[in-house]
Amino acid sequence: MKVLLLGSNGQLGWELTRTCPKNINLTICDYPKIDFCSISSITQCINAARPDCIINAAAYTPVDKAEQEKDLAYRINHLAVLEIAELCKKNTISLIHISTDFVFNGQNFKPYQPNDTPDPESVYGKSKLKGEQAVHKILGDNALIIRTAWLYSSHGNNFVKTMLRLMKEKPSLNVIDEQIGTPTWAHGLARATWTALEKNITGTFHWTDAGVASWYDFAIAIQEEGLKKGLLDKSIPILPVPTLQYPTPAKRPMYSVLDKTSFWQATEIKPVHWQVQLRSMLKELK
Repeated sequence: MKVLLLGSNGQLGWELTRTCPKNINLTICDYPKIDFCSISSITQCINAARPDCIINAAAYTPVDKAEQEKDLAYRINHLAVLEIAELCKKNTISLIHISTDFVFNGQNFKPYQPNDTPDPESVYGKSKLKGEQAVHKILGDNALIIRTAWLYSSHGNNFVKTMLRLMKEKPSLNVIDEQIGTPTWAHGLARATWTALEKNITGTFHWTDAGVASWYDFAIAIQEEGLKKGLLDKSIPILPVPTLQYPTPAKRPMYSVLDKTSFWQATEIKPVHWQVQLRSMLKELK
């Protein structure tokens, strides 16, 4: 099977590339090779690859910056996705599109089901939802949408690597303890994506690692495991603080735990707890 991966430079794109099954003929593409603000560039990239399937891991992801760069966020997260979906329909190409927990408002306070009604409260979340809706409208059930959350990897910038750096530089840290979700190693999501492709799964599903945490819980675990792995040489105080103490331009979901049951069952993948996955990623960093 010929697969075109869009967004290969990102955390998930990098993990998808290195976990690609041997029976897949993979073409990777990202900026500057492709300009997601240009329909001609998108068309040229897809026509050149002539894929059987496209995995779209590309997105505008600076959540706070999106509040000021609304047009750019919508251009990449909505209009580019719409154009990709239309080209998939025209050329009989299957599509796997990656979305986010930010499509929910975070007021559910129980794990979100894939069919729960989205209600995003940030430009980023709204633009990603518009992308989802475009895929649904154009391809219906002939596409796979995977929502995920709190991604990190040994590649690129993320919360884990930022915390490790700050733990070396600062005498103490304040970390929000009110926002609840699930840390997710992009490596696991990549493997799940390839399994879903192999099993020809379509529809809307959720994927994160197993378990639940606040950002504070996550930071505590990062320090504990970082010390064990020799990535940190000293422990510092980490203090839980409310969201109001760190206002941001974009509103975050207070609770964005995603129910993964249907995807775990469809892929027959055994869930792995986020703390176990964190250890695996930190082992890579070392």
